[in-house]
Amino acid sequence: MKKLAIILICLGLVITFTSQAMAKNEKEATCTTIQSGEILNSNGDIIETGYDEWGYNYQALMFNGYYCDSYRDAAWCQDYKEDNLMMKWNDAWLSNKDCDGNKLLDRHFGFDTYIGSGAWLTNHISGTYDGGEGEVCRWNYFVKIVAAPADAYVESGVWYTADDIEIGEVIWGEFAIIQQLDNDSCAGLHGATYISPTGPGFGKF
Repeated sequence: MKKLAIILICLGLVITFTSQAMAKNEKEATCTTIQSGEILNSNGDIIETGYDEWGYNYQALMFNGYYCDSYRDAAWCQDYKEDNLMMKWNDAWLSNKDCDGNKLLDRHFGFDTYIGSGAWLTNHISGTYDGGEGEVCRWNYFVKIVAAPADAYVESGVWYTADDIEIGEVIWGEFAIIQQLDNDSCAGLHGATYISPTGPGFGKF
C-alpha cells in the first residue's frame, strides 16, 4: 500500500507538471515572433532578425552602435554622434515577441506599467574628447537600471524598498539606478560612482 501511495503521488506530480508545461506552451503558441515578419517597430517598419540599420538587434535584446543612432539620429543628440553605445535588456523591458496581439514587441507584458515587472536595462557608453595640447581623453560610462518593485516608495528622488532600504535614484519615473561606473583618463575618474545598498545584481525585484 505504501508503494502504491508513492506511485500515485508521483503520477499526480507528473500530471501536474505536464499540465503546467502544456499551458505554458499553449500561451507561447499564441505569441507572434520576429521570425513571422508581422511585428513592427515604432516607425511602422517590419522588424527582422539580426541588426537593423541603426544597431538594434531586437531578437537578441540588445543595441550596439552609435549613441545618436539609438535615437535614429535625432537632431538633439548630434553632440554625441561619435560616442559608442551598447545596451542590453530583458524581456520585461522589451520582449522579442508580441503576445498581446498589437503587432508590436511587448513591454512589461502582464503588468499595467513597468512597476513590479522586473524589467532591467544596461547602458555602456564610451568615447573620446580633446584634452588640450593634442591629448586624447578616453572615457566610458556604465549604468544598470531596474524597474522599481511594486511595494517600493520614493523619497527625495530616491526609490526605497518597503523595508526602507535604498534602491537607487529615480530615473524615468518608474525606474531606479542601481549601479554607475565612470572612467575618464583625463578627469581622474575610475570605477564605481554608485552601488545600490540593495546590491548591483538583477533579479531582486
